[in-house]
Amino acid sequence: MAKNPKILSIVLAGGEGTRLMPLTRDRAKPAVPFGGVFRLIDFPLSNLVNSGYSKTVVLTQYKSHSLDRHISRVWRFSPLMDEYVSPVPAQQRLGKHWYLGSADAIYQTVNIIEDERPDIVVIVGADHVYRMDFEQMVRQHIESGAEFTVAGIRQPISQSDQFGVIEVDPDHPNMIKSFQEKPKTTTGLPDAPEQILASMGNYVANTDALFEALALDEKADNTKHDMGGDIAPFFAERNQAGVYDFNSNEVPGATETDHAYWRDVGTLKQFYDAHMDLIAYTPEFNLYNQDWPIYTMSGNLPPAKFVHAGRDRLGHATDSIVSNGVIVSGGEVHHSVISPGVRIHSWAQVVDSILFDSVTINRRARVYKAILDKNVVLTENATVGIDTERDLARGFTVTPDGITVVPKGTVVES
Repeated sequence: MAKNPKILSIVLAGGEGTRLMPLTRDRAKPAVPFGGVFRLIDFPLSNLVNSGYSKTVVLTQYKSHSLDRHISRVWRFSPLMDEYVSPVPAQQRLGKHWYLGSADAIYQTVNIIEDERPDIVVIVGADHVYRMDFEQMVRQHIESGAEFTVAGIRQPISQSDQFGVIEVDPDHPNMIKSFQEKPKTTTGLPDAPEQILASMGNYVANTDALFEALALDEKADNTKHDMGGDIAPFFAERNQAGVYDFNSNEVPGATETDHAYWRDVGTLKQFYDAHMDLIAYTPEFNLYNQDWPIYTMSGNLPPAKFVHAGRDRLGHATDSIVSNGVIVSGGEVHHSVISPGVRIHSWAQVVDSILFDSVTINRRARVYKAILDKNVVLTENATVGIDTERDLARGFTVTPDGITVVPKGTVVES
């Protein structure tokens, strides 16, 4: 391996995101807004850039228009420095079929990797919220002599059936003994029997070894063409798979609270809970860490504005994130995340909720524990999240935890 290996990054952004419906009705999962001004894709791309990796291919597939548009507008580097973030749609290069899995997605774009001729490929998912210095993982990968390394995060052993589980070699704790996909029972870690190492969906691979594994997987019969379910076990069976414990990753500016924070936002509850993490008094995930910024572009909007200070009509927000372009005109916002361009009018209430761009909450309307997609309008006295039966009758999604989700562009009548 070269002293300064050439790195190419691949972001797997083709997920359909059915469990986030209706937020993914018109957009790919990585394009779903998050945290007021961001999209989910901004988190892995920011981590790669902050790690010093500025040659990145983003593999897209389902409903990719808004994702492609966001990347083309925001993630533009200087071609003079040979830096780029390039979205690559599914191209059916190897047959008349779309991507059959994450491994197949990479195999179908082998020509792009060959053109770049990297020593190492860094492969990351596009729909998790976290900060990570991938250079530290690459460094361990090289030092371990592994051909393929999986990033693992510590989780309770009771949740083993929700993750790909990494069993480490007790004599070589940086190497994988076996890799199991969502096992019902498993063995805890040697230093923490009540914990497991769950795959984060992030990988580092030597290019030649990766090509060989992908080619064999393409010809195999009993395969789902999945990086975690097939490629990681392939290397583990050959004692060539390493593991990187995310808990050891040190990111500048991280606090004791948000160190090694990672959230899968694959369900509406997980998506909602991750937002609530942002607005805690001591945030579980600190968006304001400028030593490791999350990059995006939120438009040329003026600052947020709060008007009316009467005894019965006070425009205010508490324990909330309020984005640029928002006007709270005599309304109340509490414990919520408000995206750009939202309007909240007099005597309206927004509590425990997430409002996407350009939502309008008219007078005396009330929103409780809800997610409102872009351009939703509540007319005067309308409610969301107050009456579950009525919300369901209007066709809104209500999760078992009582989170009401209103699709993009809906007008909610009183």
